[in-house]
Amino acid sequence: MTTLSKTLSRVKPSPTIAVSTMARELKEAGRDVIGLGAGEPDFDTPENIREAAKRAIDAGKTRYTAPDGIPELKQAICAKFKRDNNLDYKPAQVSVGTGGKQILYNAFMATLNPGDEVVIPAPYWVSYPDMVLLAGGEPVFVEAGMDTGYKITGAQLEAAITPKTKWFIFNSPSNPTGAGYTWDELKALTDVLLRHPHVMIMTDDMYEHLVFGDFKFCTPAEVEPQLYDRTLTCNGVSKAYAMTGWRIGYAAGPEQIITAMRLIQSQSTSNPCSISQWAAVEALNGTQDFIPKHNGIFQRRRDLVVSMLNDAEGIECPVPEGAFYVYPSIKGCIGKATPGGTKITDDETFATALLEDTGVAVVFGAAFGLSPYFRVSYATSDETLKEACTRIQTFCKSLS
Repeated sequence: MTTLSKTLSRVKPSPTIAVSTMARELKEAGRDVIGLGAGEPDFDTPENIREAAKRAIDAGKTRYTAPDGIPELKQAICAKFKRDNNLDYKPAQVSVGTGGKQILYNAFMATLNPGDEVVIPAPYWVSYPDMVLLAGGEPVFVEAGMDTGYKITGAQLEAAITPKTKWFIFNSPSNPTGAGYTWDELKALTDVLLRHPHVMIMTDDMYEHLVFGDFKFCTPAEVEPQLYDRTLTCNGVSKAYAMTGWRIGYAAGPEQIITAMRLIQSQSTSNPCSISQWAAVEALNGTQDFIPKHNGIFQRRRDLVVSMLNDAEGIECPVPEGAFYVYPSIKGCIGKATPGGTKITDDETFATALLEDTGVAVVFGAAFGLSPYFRVSYATSDETLKEACTRIQTFCKSLS
């Protein structure tokens, strides 16, 4: 007799978490392993944010809060959207969750019915399709390869939309590619969405502040104000503020959807950690001067990794506009074999052989919906990245 929900058959474990777990287990077993799978900054949470959390503890702010966020944090979020994105929201339009993932999941659970479609550009963050499936919807993928900078066109989006389309989910800069849409590139997509008023837009702006050079971040409701009433603008403090473990994500959008998300959250986790919420108030309201400093370090690491991977035989690695990932192609390695006789048939066999032969853990491209590629997170030290890329170069050279 089975006791598990049939819904579970629609989803799979997170491949990025699986890679990180495998790397950790191999390390614990004594292997010399370099893990490049984790998508989190290696910086400590800034001191002013840590101190705000300590003050909250000392002030006894350790009790239940409103299910989807304290008023002070909602006000800080509204101020952030006005300051950074020229978007006006009131606190009743804001939801705070236990990380960005819960925010997205709540929105899908609150809006999707069986058969509803969600258009997802590929490559995509690994959790998008499974959240859609858990909520009873159907993911519809639109592929964008290296030839288009991993960015879909307006024509592709137009072709993917059907009468069943409920959401278009958008992520820029992207996990896993780091690709960022310019204003004009995003305008081409919003022009399409204007022609389809039944489609809502969910924009995942988690890497908003992690951009390099002259690239300017923009978000859909900012580019096309006519989409404001059907856009859920999602963000969080995890990446830019080095607060992955604090678990605070947030979104602003139509009050009807926010109210439904609050209902979902009130019957699941209820409020995010009260201490984390006060830390997030300081993150959003306090000094932002560490962000460009961190970005300078990330840009240096990006340039190092891109250069070294492009020197590896059979690998081609474009330069991303933001985030802290690269998504190189291994097209030139397909069909070759390792010295031990393992044939590289796809990016999963490449990643498995790379880990077994060199101890470098990366995430294979099929996990993100586009092959033959792999993802590297360069959110670690220069020395670690140099050693990892040297091992990748040696591995690729050994293929024949």
